[in-house]
Amino acid sequence: MTRSDLVSRVSAIFPYVNVGNVERIISIIIDLMVNKLKEGGRIELRDFGAFSTRERGESQGRNPRNGEKVIIKAKKVPFFRAGKKLRDAVNEREWIKGNSFGDED
Repeated sequence: MTRSDLVSRVSAIFPYVNVGNVERIISIIIDLMVNKLKEGGRIELRDFGAFSTRERGESQGRNPRNGEKVIIKAKKVPFFRAGKKLRDAVNEREWIKGNSFGDED
């Protein structure tokens, strides 16, 4: 699903909200999540999962063009751990009544 798909689907669910406002709301939510992760925080969405960052230490790699050894600097990487209900939904187990991660068609 792309960002524009998300905007379209949310707009379809809430037709009384202007599409421009839906786009702004989604952008604000994503910006808040990115900023929280930059600070080293954790984001938990109940029944869906949790976002956090993990430290990846300095490592050695190879340049694929010439085979030279290169040092890959230490960095933070985003990490997502799916919640139990999301894992169950993906594996087609029962989901909470009235909620769905899939299409309601």
